Amino acid sequence: MSVSNANPQVLLATGLVRHARLRPKAHDFAYDTFFLLLPMRSLARGVSSELAINRRAWMSFYDVDHGDGRSSAQGGALAWLQALLLQEGIEDADGEIWLQCYPRVLGYAFKPVSFWYCHRADNSLRAIVVEVNNTFGERHCYVLDHAQWGVEQQAGKVFHVSPFCRVQGSYRFRFMRTASRIVARIEHDDDQGPLIKTSVSGELVPATRAHCRRVLWRHPVASLALIGYIHWQALRLWFKGVAFFSKPKPPSEFVTR
Repeated sequence: MSVSNANPQVLLATGLVRHARLRPKAHDFAYDTFFLLLPMRSLARGVSSELAINRRAWMSFYDVDHGDGRSSAQGGALAWLQALLLQEGIEDADGEIWLQCYPRVLGYAFKPVSFWYCHRADNSLRAIVVEVNNTFGERHCYVLDHAQWGVEQQAGKVFHVSPFCRVQGSYRFRFMRTASRIVARIEHDDDQGPLIKTSVSGELVPATRAHCRRVLWRHPVASLALIGYIHWQALRLWFKGVAFFSKPKPPSEFVTR
């Protein structure tokens, strides 16, 4: 599955987050969401965007919210990502790099997971970087080398996300994209087998001021609501008697292949 990167523009997606826990108590939920899909190299080359980039607005994107937090004056999140790819020996991701992430809303954002889709010059997908943040302010990246749309990728789980899951087992990733839709699926397996199934999906439209206003009208406190969802679901798991695990130290390495 190859998606054309001709005339790239900033995209806005509206869709669903789904989550299902299989053991020891069944627990599932879904809620509406929206997110951005940004052509980072095109933006660096000066492609115009109606979305606010590194400036205050009702909805905006800031470079410092990603990677090692470097500012736009230091090359921003794209410079960090390009350095990371070279560090990992990925030298042929020389096409467009799309970043799927949550925007800041009213100046605030919590980004539990962002996805960097790194393409070759011929538009084929080369690698995906999964950037994970937890509620303790920690960040970790999983690099999926030789990634392909629709093909499962795997990585060992080394980073604490939920107090109701041990840091063990592995993740299975699968990504799909068409011109109008994108889906990211992540499944967590522990030593007993499948444990968690999650996905985030959305219908893609240009991130025009009109589309952004329409989304904000429907979700005026989206980032705060996301934090609220996380804590509400944690409370529900606690009431169900699911075991609670203390947070371990973060991994010594920032990147997991």
